[in-house]
Amino acid sequence: MTEWLCRWHHRRRLWAAVALAAALLIALGSLTPGSEMPQSLPWDKFNHFVGYAGLAGLVGLAGLRLPWAFAVAVAYGIAIELAQVPVPGRSGGDSWDILANSLGSGSAVLLLYGLRRHLG
Repeated sequence: MTEWLCRWHHRRRLWAAVALAAALLIALGSLTPGSEMPQSLPWDKFNHFVGYAGLAGLVGLAGLRLPWAFAVAVAYGIAIELAQVPVPGRSGGDSWDILANSLGSGSAVLLLYGLRRHLG
């Protein structure tokens, strides 16, 4: 199983493309006016955690060093939060969203670090 995992781990261009798609999907979901969003999205902070964990993990798999993958994901999350400010029906700049984004990013980076140590 380790050999299969190593092969997938080293496909950096694939991970870069998927990371870009994830970033675009996050932007689309985050910058959609509130009136066009579903009335209730359960587990808002969990959604932030998972979305940015995915983004940081993908950026790390794409080849960025893990501290930089974390920094890129957190900076992107802050930028998206600030970009939400003028969007109708959205409350941008929410520090709890930024915290959830950061915790998700950090968790993914730590998981990927552990995986890399395990694979050698």
